[in-house]
Amino acid sequence: MSTEPTFVYRDGMTPDKEYVEWLKELKTRYRHSQTKAAVKVNTSMLEYYWSLGRDIIQLKAESKWGGGFFNQLSLDLREMFPNEKGLSSANLRYMKRWFEFYYQGILNMRRSGAGIISSSVEEILQRPVEELKMPEIFGQIPWGQHIDIISRCKSLDEALFYLRQVLDNGWSRPELNGQIDSDLYVRQGSAITNFSSTLPAPQSQLAQELLKDPYDFSFLAIKNKYDEHDLEEALVTNVTQFLLELGKGFSYVGRQMELQMPGGQTFFPDLVFYHIPQHRYVVVELKTVDFVPEFAGKLNFYVTAADNLLRGDEDNPSVGLLICKSTDKTIVEWSLHDIQKPLGVATYQLQEVVERTVAEIEVKKAKM
Repeated sequence: MSTEPTFVYRDGMTPDKEYVEWLKELKTRYRHSQTKAAVKVNTSMLEYYWSLGRDIIQLKAESKWGGGFFNQLSLDLREMFPNEKGLSSANLRYMKRWFEFYYQGILNMRRSGAGIISSSVEEILQRPVEELKMPEIFGQIPWGQHIDIISRCKSLDEALFYLRQVLDNGWSRPELNGQIDSDLYVRQGSAITNFSSTLPAPQSQLAQELLKDPYDFSFLAIKNKYDEHDLEEALVTNVTQFLLELGKGFSYVGRQMELQMPGGQTFFPDLVFYHIPQHRYVVVELKTVDFVPEFAGKLNFYVTAADNLLRGDEDNPSVGLLICKSTDKTIVEWSLHDIQKPLGVATYQLQEVVERTVAEIEVKKAKM
């Protein structure tokens, strides 16, 4: 080591492939350690919040010490821990509400005879209230998202749905609230399908969860009078937003892929995607009119083509998704009843931009 001040330069070493690969591994390991440290800190803080909310419920603190309880507790805790920012009276109320939401939610499900969705959440009922521990998965989700979920969700089922989505997708608070605004809990898995009769039991449920109804295309700025080509063009132009709306795991394969038949006829499916986690192709057809039975036959043909020409040995069966302006449930169900390929039908919503001619604008100005 030099005894004099000096700058450090890249000198005296030529990085080889092994060094570069090792450096890449070190970068990955460092980031992983940062993530683990952040999760550990978040988990410890949330465990404290959970225990504090549990104590408030167990002690019946508000009725015992009066309406000024939260303000007094906040002042006392902040005096003991002046550098902590999460001890406001408002946050203490959220801690109580957080514990109460899940505890009461599970109690209500038990009383109604409903099954508990998550064993990791059900475990909080296995002990007396003074010993109830925070479910482990809660520690992987930031406090702000917990607050929004208990504040905006109407049921335990809905809250657990959004908890899983935050965990799987890493949503920020704005992203979470945007999905709640779009009513994703209701839309997810709501498309009309024939999956239960065309796919084996484990796959049918997974495939059902791929689809929504309706799809939210409000990210498109589209004119009032538009056709299927206009809708398709707008979605491809905004393919990143479209992929986000389709959901995690979708990869864009192509648009209007030409399908040539031996007799010389050609066909063009609107859009083709691949769902990576489920290892299956998803063929999407767009219609800007109400559903009619003929649409199912054409989509069935395209899914057959995907299975024969795109599907690999390790892939699961392809599925078809028809997104149209509106549907009649009975007509859709009858149309899919005897079809052998797995198909789903959903609707879409968008914010239409009304086009105005120059003459209309001039008339409006004249009246002002």
